[in-house]
Amino acid sequence: MVETSELLCPESKGKFEKISLSRRTVTRRVELIDEDIVRELNKKVESFKLYSLALDESNDIKDTAQLLIFIRGINDSFEITEELLSMESLKGKTRGEDLYEQVSAVIERMKLPWSKLANVTTDGSPNLTGKNVGLLKRIQDKVKEENPDQDVIFLHCIIHQESLCKSVLQLNHVVDPVVKLVNFIRARGLNHRQFITFLEETDADHQDLLYHSRVRWLSLGKVCQRVWELKEEIRSFLEQMGKSDEFPELSDTDWLCDFAFAVDILSHMNELNVKLQGKDQFVHDMYTNVRAFKSKLILFSRQMANKSFAHFPTLAMQKEATRNVKKYCTSLDDMHREFCRRFSDFEKIDKSLQLVSCPLSQDPETAPHELQLELIDLQSDSVSQEKFKSLKLNDFYASLNEATFPNLRRTAQKMLALFGSTYVCEQAFSVMNINKARHRSRLTDQHLRSILRIATTKLTPDFDALAKKGDQQHCSH
Repeated sequence: MVETSELLCPESKGKFEKISLSRRTVTRRVELIDEDIVRELNKKVESFKLYSLALDESNDIKDTAQLLIFIRGINDSFEITEELLSMESLKGKTRGEDLYEQVSAVIERMKLPWSKLANVTTDGSPNLTGKNVGLLKRIQDKVKEENPDQDVIFLHCIIHQESLCKSVLQLNHVVDPVVKLVNFIRARGLNHRQFITFLEETDADHQDLLYHSRVRWLSLGKVCQRVWELKEEIRSFLEQMGKSDEFPELSDTDWLCDFAFAVDILSHMNELNVKLQGKDQFVHDMYTNVRAFKSKLILFSRQMANKSFAHFPTLAMQKEATRNVKKYCTSLDDMHREFCRRFSDFEKIDKSLQLVSCPLSQDPETAPHELQLELIDLQSDSVSQEKFKSLKLNDFYASLNEATFPNLRRTAQKMLALFGSTYVCEQAFSVMNINKARHRSRLTDQHLRSILRIATTKLTPDFDALAKKGDQQHCSH
């Protein structure tokens, strides 16, 4: 219609652009786009050599449990497709068997062979990971039933585990007063307005404090950083209000020292967290960042034992820091052990990840027997070495001759198809919370699924065909 108006009456094009479509028209078009994306995804699925699933479950505004299932598949040309496979609504219980029934139904509906399932990544909740009746146990049994030689790699979301590791730092005595302080200022309207005015009058570096949200991975570190940077203004503001006695921690040098340590270590963890976020990440890249962080923790502990605070600039400003060195070294050592414990599932596949990511530097003798001869051939081929330097990793493996490197290609397909995190699910839940909100709570599960698919897809619908199809329907308003 807009294109027609541009030809017939270009001066009125703006008016046509402002015409809002009816609810039924918008709904119909969302349904058509969703159907087209599903058709395109079905075509992609048929070519998958292997695929992985990322699963996460959360309640919407109506307390309906929504199970998100994302698929990451790889074809013979090493083209990787990462899409929302389905959103399944659970009206009753969310036990392992209930989740398995939903996942199984989706896999059967999409005609995905269980034998090609390489990996399942979850957030680690008991109903998903239970050893006897959880979803993963049932999936493993189903895969073994179809292909006894197939081992499914089960992973706990790498970002979720990294976030959980900070619990060993035992920072509650720091975090609780900080959260209490933020709530005192921000949760009370008058206090908040007066504090903002105070910051403007004192020409502070920031204009406000941040709220802490437990469901946001970077929240705690950012909140602590902001409070630390405004601590002098906060202290003056509380004295002005006669409330300084309610927060004695701000005058406690030992507490401030612990606070400074928390600011620095949480800053390091946030840097790691940012590196782990994002779509289409390969697991070997994600786990490389985790391994690097474990080495950094060892370095931090050794340096701090020698009373060096090179990588803890906030703590270095505290005169009392040297008195608490032993305590901080213990915290860093505890965190290192926690990282090793929590990432044991990634450690099991680390050799395979390194082999696929750096095949030219691997010792063939330490590789699995079926890969040894192929690795020698690869490392002796100067053309392949040049390709490895110039091509993306999946394109490099796609360029390898299938007859010469069958096992190496197969191993690469499995490692490149893995989901390292449930980040895609978390992003989709954010879209869900925006679209199915308090004033839009009657949105049906079917339409919510369509919205999530359209919002997260990388596939391009055939809009020309959809436009023609819409014209043919002539639906009345």
